[in-house]
Amino acid sequence: MITERPQGQPSSEAASFPAGGSAARRDVRAVLRAYVALTKPRIVELLLVTTVPAMMLAAGGWPDLGLVAVVLVGGSLAAGAASALNCYLDRDIDQLMRRTKRRPLPAHTVTPRAALVFGLVLAAVSLVLMAAFTNWLATALTAAAIAYYDLVYTLWLKRRTSQNTFWGGVCGAAPVLIGWAAVTGSLAPGGWALFAVVFFWQMPHFYALAITYKDDYARAGIPMLPVVRSARRVNNEILLWTVVTVAASLAAWPLGLGIVYGVTAIVTGALFLGEALMLVRRGRRGEPLKPMRLFHWSVTYLTILFIAVAIDALR
Repeated sequence: MITERPQGQPSSEAASFPAGGSAARRDVRAVLRAYVALTKPRIVELLLVTTVPAMMLAAGGWPDLGLVAVVLVGGSLAAGAASALNCYLDRDIDQLMRRTKRRPLPAHTVTPRAALVFGLVLAAVSLVLMAAFTNWLATALTAAAIAYYDLVYTLWLKRRTSQNTFWGGVCGAAPVLIGWAAVTGSLAPGGWALFAVVFFWQMPHFYALAITYKDDYARAGIPMLPVVRSARRVNNEILLWTVVTVAASLAAWPLGLGIVYGVTAIVTGALFLGEALMLVRRGRRGEPLKPMRLFHWSVTYLTILFIAVAIDALR
């Protein structure tokens, strides 16, 4: 699944409030920021980067702007709902991990009950919006993505199998299909091809992050691949899934995409693959792996690739 980028230390300003009305205002702002944090907005941002180009390709140009707005709002609310419910369900392990202990529930900025209600309300609003202004297929896919992420991935896969990232990738790639279905009312090979790119991309993207926070996951008892397998095995899987991602991106080229996308897929794919190879080589030489270089480049890769999808859709 697509993950949020690691955040820095909280500011001292957020930790201490002056007396009087200013303190009350800061308290309100802190609570609002906490509710926004529950939605993991950086994940929402990346999901939308893939959704809009998929809609443009499905429409063969600009889709109806009202429909785009509905899908963006509904999709953001759905992703935020899934993330808020994930925070509620993972509150026991989030407090054990350095990467997540500053989230609103471990930090006691928001109560578990409030987070649960917030997530359910966002989910309901998103589904009502999708049902009212898109079609049954897009709405059903949205509901399925929320349920899969929270009930299948968070409650089951994440805590029980090292293959959690692979199977969890379904919900991370679902926005591509949701956007496509919202435009056409159906699914087509072009939509599935873009789905495959995002799906396979999530393995090198997340494994790089999991290497960095391996001790965190081990402390929380989460069997992420770097916790239960050797560094060599993880590095080889990163390389394998990077190759598969690049192959999937090239397989999408004949399905309605043109030269801009093709050249972009070749160039960015080569750079992505090169970064994965460097990580593997550093591992074999016993050097520091620097996995966050691959993590950040993977985000850049996906963004550039889907910008190329949008450009070709307008040609």
